[in-house]
Amino acid sequence: MTDELRTPASTPDETVGLDETAVIARDLIRFDTTNYGEGRSNGEADAAEYVEAKLAELGLRPQVFESDPGRVSVVSRVEGADPSKPALVVHGHLDVVPADPRNWTVDPFGGEIKDGLLWGRGAVDMKNMDAMILTAVGDILNAGERPARDLVVAFFADEEDGGRRGSHHLVDNHPELFAGATEAISEVGGYSIDLAGRRAYLLQTGEKSLVWIKLIARGRAAHGSRLIRDNAITKLAEAVVTIGREEWPLQLTATTMRLIGELGRLLDVDPQRIGPDEVVIRTGTAAGFILATLRTTTNPTVLEAGYKHNVIPDTAEALIDIRTLPGEEDAVLARVRELIGDDVEIQVMHRDIGLEAEFGGGLVDAITGTLQRHDPEAPVLPYLLSGGTDNKALSKLGITGYGFAPLRLPADLDFPGMFHGVDERVPLDALVFGRTVLRDLLRSY
Repeated sequence: MTDELRTPASTPDETVGLDETAVIARDLIRFDTTNYGEGRSNGEADAAEYVEAKLAELGLRPQVFESDPGRVSVVSRVEGADPSKPALVVHGHLDVVPADPRNWTVDPFGGEIKDGLLWGRGAVDMKNMDAMILTAVGDILNAGERPARDLVVAFFADEEDGGRRGSHHLVDNHPELFAGATEAISEVGGYSIDLAGRRAYLLQTGEKSLVWIKLIARGRAAHGSRLIRDNAITKLAEAVVTIGREEWPLQLTATTMRLIGELGRLLDVDPQRIGPDEVVIRTGTAAGFILATLRTTTNPTVLEAGYKHNVIPDTAEALIDIRTLPGEEDAVLARVRELIGDDVEIQVMHRDIGLEAEFGGGLVDAITGTLQRHDPEAPVLPYLLSGGTDNKALSKLGITGYGFAPLRLPADLDFPGMFHGVDERVPLDALVFGRTVLRDLLRSY
């Protein structure tokens, strides 16, 4: 931990008229916790110190865990009213993906507020939920109450690199932190979507598997003017194009089948006639996440090769982000191998399981009921997340995870586009809504 925070909290003048959730979210955004991947990171230490202090102010005794220098997670247990109930893990992550300020209209780490929105890297992924957790728990404790059951409140490091230095580290080395917990809630669910003028909410009940691979092509180093057919960059380029353009077949899971059926009913279309892809496209911006859950995706994300215009390098590398449906990891890897042939090496850099839970049971019913008390006309639908969360790590302890960071959003906001995108932002009133809904859920479930 540092002796002094590198980024100051909001000044009193800045907080006038702002809900505490927006203040905390803005403070967290101002900590540059960029995670570049493969162990390279600015670290979460200062943000973790801030969160630790907020928890201590509530009378809790947070524990701090540093897996590598600067890679800090914070965990605290909140005593519930009924100790006989299984504990609930409520978790967020403190790291964010990189942001190039040249592409943004605001400073990505400035925590700027304009047009009724909070702007900055982490505004939706996921310092908004971190703030909602702190204020929702604070509301309960400051009122002299307790949550309905024990809560394990966790703020993890390294989620944006698969959680190896955060959630996986704690699950593997400190499983006692989660003793008695059977369920968890975290990010990328509970947000509203617009279905032809009707609001609905997506509850994340599953997520795709993760397989990150590196392609390595080798060839002959030579002068750039020579005729060299054994060119590493050419081999790599052919493999990248092949993988990136592969049309993976439609494959529905129990979750996506149910979602497509519900969407068809709400949109008054027949999925059997127009097909699942077309049903999802008609959801508008929500399709940004849902469409990718209907099949495997293989996206090239990084290319590295060469060092001089007139030198043919002997090695070229590419990173591919593969997301499969739960249980399909090995089959997809075998197909990728088949597609690119034997001239290009495949290294699996990281992989993690997919998850899929039933859309039912006590927690789902409580979430649905709480949302509909605050937005009575809006249905709640299950969906499979195209990305992944720290719920993957918790599943190793038998903890069933859901995505529930409740936000009531304007119909024209491209919320999926905010994740890892440019000009990430969240409405201030959505943060207040989330705080209120989350507080009421934790009070009653």
